[in-house]
Amino acid sequence: MQQKKPNLIFLTGFSTAGKSTIGPILASSLGYSFIDIDEAIMEKEKKSVVEIFSEKGEAYFRQLEYEILQQCAQAENLVVALGGGTLENDKSFQIVKDSGTLIYLKSEVDTLTKRLANKDDRPLMKAENGERLSAEDLHRRVKQLLMSREERYQSHAVISIATDQNPIGKTVEMLTRQVEQYQKEQLRLSEK
Repeated sequence: MQQKKPNLIFLTGFSTAGKSTIGPILASSLGYSFIDIDEAIMEKEKKSVVEIFSEKGEAYFRQLEYEILQQCAQAENLVVALGGGTLENDKSFQIVKDSGTLIYLKSEVDTLTKRLANKDDRPLMKAENGERLSAEDLHRRVKQLLMSREERYQSHAVISIATDQNPIGKTVEMLTRQVEQYQKEQLRLSEK
């Protein structure tokens, strides 16, 4: 088994919880590099996430996610924004658990629903026919998916932080302090 690295940071959380927004700012604050898994997949496939899901299916997408995660697991001084459903794949979950530090960016169902209401690039937030969900159906879908994913989001997260209460700058500031504190503790423990 590989060594768990405190300076390899994985950001998890539901779609629109702030992983892609907070990730690069946090990386910059720590002096790390940043990768957004969804962006890396879109770049590799030259297609949007919605197109990949509709043309090749979710299983294909999750396999690409897993392959990129394997590469990320070799790195250090890196912040990785995971997709909202990345941890549902057992192999991907194992990589994250074994190789780095997991941070859960947490938002309430109402906040997530509001943020997702006008997004067209989230395949799991659409009806079977590809149409946009009604406000009630969207709220129900978000609540249901969040309930099924939250256990993995939280179970191995070293740090959890609410992203719907503070401005982004304040959230990043708090996260940076918590990450640096955690890394100091890990260093102290490794020297014992």
